[in-house]
Amino acid sequence: EITKTFTSLTEKSLSKSAESNTVQKKVFNVMVECLQNISKHADALSEEDEERRGIVMVSKGDDSYNIITGNIIKNEKVPDLKKNLEHINSLDKEGLSALFKQQIKETTISEKGGAGLGFIDIAKKTGSKLGYQFKELNDKVSFFILTSTIKRN
Repeated sequence: EITKTFTSLTEKSLSKSAESNTVQKKVFNVMVECLQNISKHADALSEEDEERRGIVMVSKGDDSYNIITGNIIKNEKVPDLKKNLEHINSLDKEGLSALFKQQIKETTISEKGGAGLGFIDIAKKTGSKLGYQFKELNDKVSFFILTSTIKRN
């Protein structure tokens, strides 16, 4: 319900702006992908607290939109996630398309409902490198921050 409300508010806000339809669609699609990543992959802060949380922020700058998301992940996931993000950031548009097709062919749907396409799709749609940080909270979990930038022109 929160995701539906947030996407609806953002869609209304974008439609009121003088932004091109292409930019509006990119912002909306990337935001939805980021929200899905949080809902599928966020971990709980502790074993006692099973609730999984995340943050989302959409900001408009002079020449771009930034979609910044954050969620808790287990420290054991950080090395593989960082490696995956570095690999995605190393690819150009053609490389991203090839990786996307390869993932579709070779990957099965995970127990969380994903096929590892989210970050690839975001990089393809934005045409920008994915910004990311990991802030260790304790010996078990870190806070993962992802920044996706969409050029306005």
